[in-house]
Amino acid sequence: MGRLIDEKMESNETTPLIATVRVGPARQRYTHSFVRRFCTIALGSSLIALTVLFLLPVALLPDHHHRKFPHYRPQPQSIAFSELQAILLETPKEEKAQEWSKYYTSGPHLAGKNYSQAVWTQDRWQEWGVKSDIVAYDIYINYPLGHRLALYENKKKGKDDVDSWKVKFEASLVEDVLDEDPTTGLEDSIPTFHGYSASGNVTAPYVYVNYGTYQDYEDLLKANISLEGKIAVAKYGGIFRGLKIKRAQELGMVGTILFTDPGDDGASTDENNVTTYPKGPARNPSSVQRGSAQFLSVAPGDPTTPGYPSKPGVPRQPVEGSIPSIPSIPISYVDAIPILKALNGYGPSSKDINKHWQQNQGLKYKGVDYNVGPSPDDLVLNLVNEQEYVTTPLWNVIGVINGTLPDEVIVIGNHRDAWIAGGAGDPNSGSAALNEVVRSFGVALSQGWKPLRTIVIASWDGEEYGLIGSTEWVEEYLPWLTHANVAYVNLDVATVGPIFHASASPLLNKLLYEVTALIPSPNQTIPGQTLGDLWDGRISTMGSGSDFTAFQDYAGVPSVDFGFGPDPEAPGNTGGAVYHYHSNYDSYYWMNTYGDPGFHYHAATAKLFGLFTAKLAEAPIIPLNATDYAIALDKYISNVESKLSGTAEEDEIEVRARPTPNAPKGDLEELKVSFKKLHKAAKKLKKAAKAHDAWAAELAEEAGEDIPWWKWYSKIKLYYNIRRVNSKYKYLERQFLYPEGLDGRPWFKHVVFAPGLWTGYAGAVFPGLVEAIDAKDYGVAQKWVGIIEGSLFKAAGSLK
Repeated sequence: MGRLIDEKMESNETTPLIATVRVGPARQRYTHSFVRRFCTIALGSSLIALTVLFLLPVALLPDHHHRKFPHYRPQPQSIAFSELQAILLETPKEEKAQEWSKYYTSGPHLAGKNYSQAVWTQDRWQEWGVKSDIVAYDIYINYPLGHRLALYENKKKGKDDVDSWKVKFEASLVEDVLDEDPTTGLEDSIPTFHGYSASGNVTAPYVYVNYGTYQDYEDLLKANISLEGKIAVAKYGGIFRGLKIKRAQELGMVGTILFTDPGDDGASTDENNVTTYPKGPARNPSSVQRGSAQFLSVAPGDPTTPGYPSKPGVPRQPVEGSIPSIPSIPISYVDAIPILKALNGYGPSSKDINKHWQQNQGLKYKGVDYNVGPSPDDLVLNLVNEQEYVTTPLWNVIGVINGTLPDEVIVIGNHRDAWIAGGAGDPNSGSAALNEVVRSFGVALSQGWKPLRTIVIASWDGEEYGLIGSTEWVEEYLPWLTHANVAYVNLDVATVGPIFHASASPLLNKLLYEVTALIPSPNQTIPGQTLGDLWDGRISTMGSGSDFTAFQDYAGVPSVDFGFGPDPEAPGNTGGAVYHYHSNYDSYYWMNTYGDPGFHYHAATAKLFGLFTAKLAEAPIIPLNATDYAIALDKYISNVESKLSGTAEEDEIEVRARPTPNAPKGDLEELKVSFKKLHKAAKKLKKAAKAHDAWAAELAEEAGEDIPWWKWYSKIKLYYNIRRVNSKYKYLERQFLYPEGLDGRPWFKHVVFAPGLWTGYAGAVFPGLVEAIDAKDYGVAQKWVGIIEGSLFKAAGSLK
């Protein structure tokens, strides 16, 4: 090789690093340049063709022989889906669920005060082979300092000085310590209080407001009952507790007291001669329901960071309109009796108002007449509530099982925090079942299993205060979830009885029916019975009150929530035990004695949870059903339409909003006609959904066949089509998100599902439209008809 650099070139600061240098002419190999170029191109093309023929199918297609999607080669230690299913049905054990329940219920674990439990949960998951991390958020919450509730009587008629008022009754505000139930005697037990309640010391007359629904307050106003400046006394039930307080506050009331009426406990009551807990299954008279007073239907999560995660240093918003500004406390029915009896003979009785006020009056046998009041001039209540508000960390535990497809993700979760030291039902029946699912997945991983789709597992903190841990996490990871999240599967109260219940996006209905038919029921009155055999098959719409809310209503991720509840019509130790919700008596002892003796339903829930998740993660075609969704949507439209014609059935406890002051607005008849457009759009979606589901079924059948290696093009085409059909399924729920959100509560983005404005727990369908109709604002209703119609057409177009 000749010299490449001219020896005469001088080096200096301007000398280029790469210089052009003259070299000797290259020797020609071929006499004709055309022949040389042709040979080069032919050789390169041959190499490319070989790559496509042999390497591309291997690179593109997942390599798990148990899925036949569309072809898999056996590999050492990989397992078939039938083997995975066997692991998920055989691994969960009653004694292990019992062990986890004992741990989680052994001490207090309020939100922001359970770090040791978070670390313990992370350690267990990693011990079972699931990589896990703790994700923290700085959240704004309250802890109780003190409280008091006393009924004062003026003994000196005509005088109104301090000395003339004497205590007639002082509420204990504590639950009885029971020798049989060790949890109730813990020194560090949590006082009775409301999360997000306001501090205050008020003395005022009081009014019994039934369940404290929007309609109940309207009934009182119609009856000319003075509410301003009074304290509300309301029964739990019907709607979310925070909304009872919200409406009282809006009407100028100065405080709220909530109690549980045994009339809502079904057949297992002291009145029916059923022995009370701990000797029997009826409610203990001193039981108190703690809980959040947040305005849940406005927005869940940290009230100071709506729409963005509560990370250190972020700006904080004012909380007005999100949590109460008047004090509230929960009490037992034994503490409520003297307060209610003092109203006997004052104001209208329940029968003077309407039939809704006469339902479930379980304290009549104790001498309560359920008069409304107000209390007479010589009786007032003193309500004291002292709370400490802090910004403090909470901790989610997040586990990840990486799948072959990182852009298709299944998220499953259960919350860990509780209002009391126990929480055996809420949430730790779900925590115990979730641990058994993770342990089962760990067994499968040890045998070489790798899911097709990534599985993310969450132990949420702060659910009880307002779904905080899950909401902040969804708000932080929204872009990724929007891109990748296929579905969310939630457990909360997994089991407190034998009756199965479920709520879900209609996309998941078919899978729920399929999997419940595969799980043996703990109730084997007929050999071979499955959960599906004993279930009435009813699937509720998604509302709020648990950690699916941010996924379904904010991120547009199809979600499901299920569990086992009590049978109110079956008194006795089997099925009829009253569940002491948010009470000290939601304890390990109660669970093992009445809720789920032997922990059989815990194990059954773990099997259902695990197999449901596995089907979502492993099926080549994502097991969603668009036709079910389209049919449900058309039914929802008809239900709303019936409200306009006055043929809709009213709920037992009516919670509709009343007309706005300037109503009516817009044209009612024009609105009625516009529903034809909605039905037309729903019909178009149904047609597209049927076609899409049919195509998906064809691909699923083809994916189950072995395709010879030489038909590489068929493999690539099948893989492409499966990814395409799955992508359409994954994004279908997102088509119903409206970026501006619902009127007055923009955090809720879903046009189909949201908690009812004045229910909180119960789901509302087409909430924007329904709320406008209830307010007789037909112009706004027309706006929502257009939004819904556009979403239906968009959804139909997304499936083409």
